[in-house]
Amino acid sequence: MKFAKQYLETIDGVEIYPIITLLIFFSFFVVLFWWVLTTSKQQSKAMSEMPLENNPKDEDQ
Repeated sequence: MKFAKQYLETIDGVEIYPIITLLIFFSFFVVLFWWVLTTSKQQSKAMSEMPLENNPKDEDQ
């Protein structure tokens, strides 16, 4: 760990990387939460039933 710390200290502007990473992480979940709230109930129901639907192409094989 000491090697990594010494190596990172030589990089200019390295202190901004954790902030950027946190913003990307937070933004992803905000967008995901917004998508879940704006998805219609009908579309959500259709997506939840997709794995259970029979596919005629699979029955022929």
